[in-house]
Amino acid sequence: MTISTDLDHELRQILADVLGLKPRQVAAFTADTGLFGHLPELDSMSVAGLLTEMEDRFGFIIDDDEVDGELLESYGSLLAFAEAKLGTD
Repeated sequence: MTISTDLDHELRQILADVLGLKPRQVAAFTADTGLFGHLPELDSMSVAGLLTEMEDRFGFIIDDDEVDGELLESYGSLLAFAEAKLGTD
């Protein structure tokens, strides 16, 4: 298992936990799966909870200026963000 695979698994778990999604639904996400604006569970209120949970579980800090529309556009963009954050810490 690679770090990326572990990260992918943990990020899927975070999405399931924070948004109350079924594990089967989250397991079917591809890099192109839309998040914000596509998942009714991911609204402006749940974004803060999602980002806070990512900080807690991954051990990095997300600065306000890092949060933009592209970050939550797709599962792939969120995963790439987490990979980049972990690669720089």
